[in-house]
Amino acid sequence: MLVDRHYATDEEDPASVRAMPVVLRIERADPPCRTDVLEAAAAAAVAVCLDPRSEPGGEWHDDVVAWVRGRIRKVSRRARGAHWAAVQELPGVTLAVGRAEVRAFVPGRVADLPKELSRLQISGSELPADEPGPVPEGARVLWLNPRVEMTAGKAAAQVGHASMLLAPTLTDEELEEWAALDYRCAVRTPTPAEWDAMVARPDAVVVRDAGYTEVEPGTATVLHVP
Repeated sequence: MLVDRHYATDEEDPASVRAMPVVLRIERADPPCRTDVLEAAAAAAVAVCLDPRSEPGGEWHDDVVAWVRGRIRKVSRRARGAHWAAVQELPGVTLAVGRAEVRAFVPGRVADLPKELSRLQISGSELPADEPGPVPEGARVLWLNPRVEMTAGKAAAQVGHASMLLAPTLTDEELEEWAALDYRCAVRTPTPAEWDAMVARPDAVVVRDAGYTEVEPGTATVLHVP
């Protein structure tokens, strides 16, 4: 079982904390559906990590490596209108699923967050549950823990962890095929019994949260099975 553990520590210097900002476009008049937002967030997060600019010699490489070597934090924020347009100028990748758009940014020190991002709200990203359609061909399925309630913003960060974790389990050919689909993910919620069976599998990729917000430390939030 491959597990993402990124627990808190009292020894950490707050000035050195790094995170990947993830901004969800949630317009007041016509908000997207929750599933589309989560699927776009999962794809955008891994797209930043696998972007050519994140490879050795690329302009994003040092920032991505420094972040990956620490605890993998993501912070979801919401934006609309002019604020959404403004963040498009910052380094990152925007991906769309259905009517949802999400931009994941190059990770950096939280203390150095650009004002275009720091002014965006973290709370208020809740979206009602919806009934997703069939899993798109070629999509990697990410399963949400049916026993854990999370806001859309929290869940967006968690599925972003999961897409990153599953990427190293794929072959080069599988990664190329996935990249051609813009790292398409499908986010679904299994029954409790189905979750229990999947989380017990030795090949499961499981995200366990650090417990900074909403859930207890060590909570399994999302998983992927081949």
